[in-house]
Amino acid sequence: MPNAKSIASVTLLQEKFSRAKAVILANFAGLNSKQQVKLRQDLKNAGGEFIVAKNTLVARVVGKAEMDQSFTGQTGTVFSYEDEIGALKALVKFAKENDVVQLKQGLVGKNVYDAKALEELSTLPGKTELIQMLLGRLNAPASKLVGVLKASQRDLVYALQAIADKKGN
Repeated sequence: MPNAKSIASVTLLQEKFSRAKAVILANFAGLNSKQQVKLRQDLKNAGGEFIVAKNTLVARVVGKAEMDQSFTGQTGTVFSYEDEIGALKALVKFAKENDVVQLKQGLVGKNVYDAKALEELSTLPGKTELIQMLLGRLNAPASKLVGVLKASQRDLVYALQAIADKKGN
């Protein structure tokens, strides 16, 4: 029979899982408290959260049989709320800086990815980067049009200046 603490943990995990756009499992064995604080801060800045809970409780909430092999050892769960890969990028960057964290598996949308695929996903541009690229592409024709319209006025001024210089001599 589950105790009240486990029920509360499952309820909290279900709430976080329902809000998350991606869930990443990572081995954090060997991570000291200073590194954990840094990881949590980096993930928070990227729109994510790092949770440590019992493997059985997280497995119950995730409910994906293909992820069962990841629930061994010290497993931390990263929830990405704002962007599917925002927290993943921060986690991969942290893992490269600190050789202690190792990716296990992740759930992005309804798809399960292994560690290698997660690292490849982390190289994709994030949501804000894609928006910036789109706005730059949308803005380019307008800025080119402004340049063309200004060029004719500028050329007219240069032509008038050349005529004035020629008549002045």
